[in-house]
Amino acid sequence: MGFNPKVYSKVLLVVVYLVGLFDRVSGIGANWGLQSTHRLPPETVVRMLRENGIQKVKLFDADYDVLKALGKTGIEVMVGIPNDLLQTMATSTKAANNWVSQNISTHLSKNAVNIRYVAVGNEPFLATYNDTFLSTTLPAMKNVQAALVKAGISSQVKVTCPLNADVYDSSPSGMPSAGDFRADIHEYVLQIAKFLSDSGSPFTVNIYPFISLYIDANFPVEYAFFDGNASPVNDGGTTYYNMFDANHDTLVWALRKNGFGNMPIIIGEIGWPTDGDRNANLLYAQRFNQGFMAHISGGKGTPMRPSPIDAYLFSLIDEDAKSIAPGSFERHWGVFTFDGQPKYTLNLGTTNSGALVPARNVQYLEKKWCVLKNGVKLDDSNLAPSVSYACARGDCTSLGYQTSCGNLGTDGNVSYAFNSYYQIQNQKDEACKFDGFGVVTRSDPSSGSCKFPIMIRPYYYSGANQRFSHLRVSLSSVIGVTLFFWIVI
Repeated sequence: MGFNPKVYSKVLLVVVYLVGLFDRVSGIGANWGLQSTHRLPPETVVRMLRENGIQKVKLFDADYDVLKALGKTGIEVMVGIPNDLLQTMATSTKAANNWVSQNISTHLSKNAVNIRYVAVGNEPFLATYNDTFLSTTLPAMKNVQAALVKAGISSQVKVTCPLNADVYDSSPSGMPSAGDFRADIHEYVLQIAKFLSDSGSPFTVNIYPFISLYIDANFPVEYAFFDGNASPVNDGGTTYYNMFDANHDTLVWALRKNGFGNMPIIIGEIGWPTDGDRNANLLYAQRFNQGFMAHISGGKGTPMRPSPIDAYLFSLIDEDAKSIAPGSFERHWGVFTFDGQPKYTLNLGTTNSGALVPARNVQYLEKKWCVLKNGVKLDDSNLAPSVSYACARGDCTSLGYQTSCGNLGTDGNVSYAFNSYYQIQNQKDEACKFDGFGVVTRSDPSSGSCKFPIMIRPYYYSGANQRFSHLRVSLSSVIGVTLFFWIVI
């Protein structure tokens, strides 16, 4: 049989498709959040993604600058629609059409961004939302899906909704095989699962063993990791040595019991924070994330789903403007610090060095810090309001019990608070006054594991994310006064 160019072309297309499919399910992804007072330029972050071999990125909105920077890189992108837009998307097909046109179609056609998913909402069924999004999540997903169909891109871009792992449970036995969707939201999740199945979309879930350890002092620590040191759990002959596998397979059982046994699953978020709690530290974070990478290497899955795991590490970079309502650790999930420097050795299996590659050409402010002036009496009644003000508008989450800066002493805690505010305010002279309590120094006050950071030069995004500048003050001010009391004691 002679050479047939048409047949060859078809075979080549199939091979390319299969290679792309393999990359999608086997490559590691990362969550890239923007709730920071000072952000690295998008081009810097995208270069860092590429140099670290990170093939997928999950966003929480559709920032124009970020998406444009991802153009022509081949990096697979999941674009997010924030929860505060669910009501609009659910009630207006025009709004959904416009959103898809501006944030998906434009970037596909003009900027060559490899957008594969739209995440409609983010953990909208969390109990803390008090059912706010129960009735709008699915209608929003349907309208966005209809907009993708109308735009002619529904085969390329799929709708999903990242849900927290608490949407299912395994009561009363606690075994994965007892898994089902939670009784109070069963119908809502079931309807979403049916929609996802009908549209050929994956079920996205966020799994956090750290949170289980954080909320339950009796949680077996070793079961959170992948070392095989935990007491195994036997579920009818299936043995589980870590919480991730058990939690994942609880979802598999829940989907199977409700008629969706073959539905693809994406792990939207998985990771371990490095500060802000006694169990959030570099040692545990490195152990967990490296253990997870080793656990899924070579395409290994879980007992109920032995196929490759599709996952996004949470997160790429620390975000110092995130709400700390869930806990002070929320600002410390990154495998990189705010300035793109690796926190610890992590081998993703994608670099020649076997380690993370830092951000390049980062521009910093001057090497100077704001600290407590010598001779200040710590019982001065005017000092407390200054520290409270600094923490409300800065970041004092490293000053808790058994955290990286937990052993500074009262004067060190005050200096840390002052410097955080000073750096976030771009080292403006007036930002270190604090009624005469602060003074600028060029001597680094860092001590041991506690680093007094110097902020990077501000980068101004053109996108809609500037709204976070209003949000972060209101969230922080609620906790500012409370923070002072445990700082000075």
